[in-house]
Amino acid sequence: MECDPQVRAATAEDLEWIHELRHRVYAQELGQHAPNAAGRLRDGLDGENVYLVAAHGEVRTGFISLTPPWLKRYALEKYLSREELPLLTEDDLFEVRLLTVEPGRRTCGAAPLLMYAALRWIASRGGRRVVAMGRTELLAMYLAAGLRPVGHTVRSGAVTFEVLTGSVTELTRAAGDRHRATVERLRTRVDWQLDAPFAPRPDGCEHGGLSFTAIGTGFGDLGRRHRVVAADVLDAWFSPAPGVRAALTDDPEWAARTSPPTGAEGLLAEISRARGLPVGTLVPGAGSSDLIFRAFGRWLTPRSRVLLLDPGYGEYAHVTERVIGCRVDRFRLRREDGWRVDPDRLSAVVEHGRYDLVVVVNPNNPTGRHAPAAELRSVIAAAPAGTRWWIDEAYLGYVDMDESLAGLAAVDPRVVVCSSLSKMYALSGMRAAFLVADPATATELRRRTPPWSVSLPAQLAAVAALRDPAYYRDHWRRTHALRRRLAADLAALDETLAVEEAVANWLTVTLPPGGPSAAQVVEECRRHEVYLRDLSPMSSEYQGRTVRVAVRDTAENARIVAACRAALDALRPRAVPLVPLPGSAPAAATAR
Repeated sequence: MECDPQVRAATAEDLEWIHELRHRVYAQELGQHAPNAAGRLRDGLDGENVYLVAAHGEVRTGFISLTPPWLKRYALEKYLSREELPLLTEDDLFEVRLLTVEPGRRTCGAAPLLMYAALRWIASRGGRRVVAMGRTELLAMYLAAGLRPVGHTVRSGAVTFEVLTGSVTELTRAAGDRHRATVERLRTRVDWQLDAPFAPRPDGCEHGGLSFTAIGTGFGDLGRRHRVVAADVLDAWFSPAPGVRAALTDDPEWAARTSPPTGAEGLLAEISRARGLPVGTLVPGAGSSDLIFRAFGRWLTPRSRVLLLDPGYGEYAHVTERVIGCRVDRFRLRREDGWRVDPDRLSAVVEHGRYDLVVVVNPNNPTGRHAPAAELRSVIAAAPAGTRWWIDEAYLGYVDMDESLAGLAAVDPRVVVCSSLSKMYALSGMRAAFLVADPATATELRRRTPPWSVSLPAQLAAVAALRDPAYYRDHWRRTHALRRRLAADLAALDETLAVEEAVANWLTVTLPPGGPSAAQVVEECRRHEVYLRDLSPMSSEYQGRTVRVAVRDTAENARIVAACRAALDALRPRAVPLVPLPGSAPAAATAR
């Protein structure tokens, strides 16, 4: 019989069947555990792990279990210690286990569907590595999916398992390359009920900006922009300075048809004047992403070692890991530490890491925390001479431009500062940025900069913006007031919400464990044409529960609060545990 399955997160009603099927398969069929009178199998992770279920109509066909890293323990630890299997100590490791299909349904594709669903769920929660135990007789299936043995076999009862692992990036690539036809067939046939996207973005990098799809990327009805609250991107809520508007409206026909200065010479001269930097230390770019791709593509190779903050801006992981293929480590920031970049810990990691590049976004996006310039200067001074530092200061104006490390970058060959003019100056549509480096590094990068890389409208706008610092200082100050009010209004919606203000133009809202996921809240808010950013794919530290909200004007902030209130009300009846609370399940034998 042809199967058109559904896949979903398990509900409380599914658990009885899961425990009964586990007993039938692992006790009665395979002999891994002894049969018991209750006819049910549970283990010590039940109540905390996540089950995904495949079904065909009303008939459940199979399930798979996921152990997220925030549980701080894995089922594998019954067989191997963390000393024997060091990957169990990794921050972003998800355990996949108990891939189980009803005996009469093992030819209908439930197993590959559940494996793919597990991969997408893990990716949507910021997972970067998977560990699994695969039965040796099914090893070929797991190898075909992209998993690889780690060199350990374990035996449980009459069953022998191979311990397997794979990076989420490699497994996703394998799904797209080797199994493209299968994935496309699933896309058209499966009732996908997970709060994770069925497939990654085509470029593999998760960005905000989905709000533009509501406006229309074909630009057919730009009037829709007045109905959409675009709080999923960190564009400024305020207009550009009056001089910018005048520069753009003075003769737009001329600006549109005229080639700009080849090397953005006038823009670089204005940056030099405004920031007190030698022109020879500056490199122009059409936004910071242009500079990231250009510089990293020149400096890095697949053999390069890179250290990134985690959580951190996703473009850096995308370019270093997926585009170039570098060996990337993460410097984990933690909520319990206030997301602070501990300078002593960072210095120790860099000292022993032999890194070619360390990337620090400061203030950090998405955590919204700022590391004092004096602390970073000390860490950089103590770092190995062969380590280059890339400091991204896209949001520094919201803190204090005196905290910039641009002056250090102009004289220290190990330091580069990237500064976008998009977010702080309300010029996101213009795409203008600059990089500060010592003269030799800057000269090398300018040689690799295409002519006319920054458009004439963007150059005109950026020059005018830099000439009106008072206007922007006032609006950065007003942004702080709007953010404080928005934070208070969101916190008042529900005492279980954890609202954390950034130092710049956003805040984050973390939902309570056992409640709706960040993805569910974001999706529900879209029904009200309010777009927020689910931070879950950026880091497992967010546990699938944190939303980033950009600060907008007073009216749009009120719409954000109203949409969040409606979303929480709509989701509250559905916000039941996907797994039972300890002690709430029927009596059954425990398989540990």
